[in-house]
Amino acid sequence: MKTLSPVRQKFVLHWGEMGTRWGINRTVAQIHALLFISDAPLNAEDIVQALGVARSNVSNSLKELLGWGIVKRVHLLGDPRDHFESMKDVWEMFRIVMDERKKREFDPTERLIRECIAEAGERPEGEEYPIRKWRELAGFFETTSAWYGVVRQWPSRTLTRFIKAGDKVRKLLGVTD
Repeated sequence: MKTLSPVRQKFVLHWGEMGTRWGINRTVAQIHALLFISDAPLNAEDIVQALGVARSNVSNSLKELLGWGIVKRVHLLGDPRDHFESMKDVWEMFRIVMDERKKREFDPTERLIRECIAEAGERPEGEEYPIRKWRELAGFFETTSAWYGVVRQWPSRTLTRFIKAGDKVRKLLGVTD
């Protein structure tokens, strides 16, 4: 793979831009996009040529993607180099990304909120309002974590049907506002 077609470039560049908005390094996101739309595993040199980025940047970015678990290392018969491919099941990829984001962002925030409640509770004078708000947040985090834990176990087909049901679920629950 030497160069990308214009439409592939468009996708890879956009995915890189979106990655930066999600707090992910642009090159990491671009490499992920390239691997996702590649029908065959790519080696690091293929990625360097396709994206025009430094080999060291590719190497570091691949380590991060491997760490997230959405890219895996594969070997091709007769080729001693490492090749890489992205997970292709978008629902499973979404689950893994959500798991990682929960672990890196959601869980530490939930722990911090509980610590704030405990610390402020030791000297509650003047801390009543923040304690009440932290408890609301803690309840939100607890409820959404429990919900995610259940939904996380659903097969992709069930999750797809649930999401597509959209407003029907609301009506089933009798929510009218």
